[in-house]
Amino acid sequence: MTEPQTDAPETATPQTTDAAETPRIESHDPAVPAAYAAFMRTGWGDRELDLPPHPVASLAAGRRKGLAAAFPGERLVIPAGSYKVRSNDTDYRFRPDTAHTWLSGNQTSDAVLVVEPSGESVLYARPRSSRETDEFFRDRQYGELWAGRRPSLHEMTSSLGVEVRHLSELDTSGARVNGVDAELTEVLSEMRLVKDAWEIGELQEACDITALGFTDSVREWDRVLEFGERWLEGTFFRRARAMGNDLGYDSIVGGGAHATTLHWIENSGPIVPGELVLLDMGVEGRNLYTADVTRTLPVSGRFTPLQRDLYTLVFTAQQAGIDAVKPGARFLAAHEAAMSVLAHGLSDLGLLPVSAEEALDPDSKVYARWTLHGTSHMLGMDVHDCGRASADVYPRGELEEGMVLTVEPGLYFQSDDLLVPEELRGIGIRIEDDIVVTADGSLNLSDSLPRSADDVEDWMGSLLP
Repeated sequence: MTEPQTDAPETATPQTTDAAETPRIESHDPAVPAAYAAFMRTGWGDRELDLPPHPVASLAAGRRKGLAAAFPGERLVIPAGSYKVRSNDTDYRFRPDTAHTWLSGNQTSDAVLVVEPSGESVLYARPRSSRETDEFFRDRQYGELWAGRRPSLHEMTSSLGVEVRHLSELDTSGARVNGVDAELTEVLSEMRLVKDAWEIGELQEACDITALGFTDSVREWDRVLEFGERWLEGTFFRRARAMGNDLGYDSIVGGGAHATTLHWIENSGPIVPGELVLLDMGVEGRNLYTADVTRTLPVSGRFTPLQRDLYTLVFTAQQAGIDAVKPGARFLAAHEAAMSVLAHGLSDLGLLPVSAEEALDPDSKVYARWTLHGTSHMLGMDVHDCGRASADVYPRGELEEGMVLTVEPGLYFQSDDLLVPEELRGIGIRIEDDIVVTADGSLNLSDSLPRSADDVEDWMGSLLP
C-alpha cells in the first residue's frame, strides 16, 4: 500500500469506567421490570479460566523495561483506545492502539497500560460484566450477552503476565500519555523499527495468508468477471477474517483506469477482459501484524505486448529496489534504485522532457508525474509502521537487520494525460512485496506469489476456472 503524508494520529483519551454505571441502551430497547432484572442476576455458574501465557508476554515485558529506561523516573500511559461510532448507535469493530498492544499483548478496548516510575507496569482494564449489575445482559457495548465475553482481570493477568487492575482505579495525573506526548510517541515508533524473530514470524504468517487470499481471488475469476471489483474485495476479506484478525487496510482493487488512483478503495467498477487489474491487499494476523502486497494481473490471463513491456519495466525497477535492501544501506536506497530504472524506462518511451539524469535530479523529479509515490515504507503492526519516528532515523536513517519494509514501485498513466500516447492512458501497474533486512541482505516474505510476467501468466493459467 502506498504511503501518503499524514497528519498527527488520533488521540485516545484514557477514561475511567465503573462497572456498576448505567448500561448503554437505546430508545427502542424494551423496558426491564425489576422482577426480570433480579431474575437475570441469579443462577449463573462461575467460568473463571486459567489461561496459558500469551507468546508475546515475555517479549512485551522486555519492551516495557526498555521504554521505562528511556524515560527514567517518569510515569507513562499508553491507552488501548475505545470504540468509534460508525453510524448512529453502531460502532466499528474495535482494533487497539498499536503501541499499547506491542507493550502489553492486550487487545481489549478501554484498557490503559501504565509504566510506573519504578519500572513496574500495571494494566488497567475493563473486565467481563459483573452478574451483580444489569450490564451483562443490557449493555449493548460491553454486556456479555450483547457483545460477547470479555476476559476477567485474573484471566488477563495469567495470559499477559502483567498485573491487571480494574479501570476504575486508574489515575493518570502527572503522567506522559502516548498519542499526546510527542517525545513518547516518537520513542515508541523508534523502538518498534527492528522486529524480533517472533514478530518476523507473525509477518511471515500474514504474508502467507495474504497469498492464499490472492489465490482465492483468481480461482473465482468467473465471478470476478460477473461482479467486478467488489467480488475481489469480498473474496480476499473472507480469507482475512477466516485465518487472520481482519484486513490490514482497506483493499485496493483497481480494474482498468482505476489502477491509476493510488488508494482506490471504492472497489465498485467492472473487471474487463483485455485490461489490467491492480490488487493491493494485506491480511492482518491475529496478533495484529499485517502484510502489504500488490500484484497487477492481466484480466484475460495473459498480458498484451504493451502491457508486458510496461509490467516488465516495473518488475525490473522493483528487483533493483529489493537488491538495494541490506544492513547499513540507507532506507531511501531502494527508492532511488527503483526510480533510476523507471526514469530511464520513461526516457526510452520518449516521455521525459529532459534526460533521465536531469529528471532524477532532486531539483527536477519530473519523472514522478508517472510514478507518484515513494517506493518503500516500514511494515509491522501498522501498514505504514513506525511513522512517528524521528525523520533522521526514518526515513533518512540506515537499515538494520530485523527491519521490515515494502518495495513497491509503480507506473501510472492517467486517462486524461495528454503527454503520453493514447495507448498508455488508463494503465496503472504496481508490484509490491514485504522485505525483511537480514544479516547478509534481505528476504522476501511474500515471494510465494509470482512476480515476473511469465510467472504471473503461468500462475493464473493454473488457477483460472
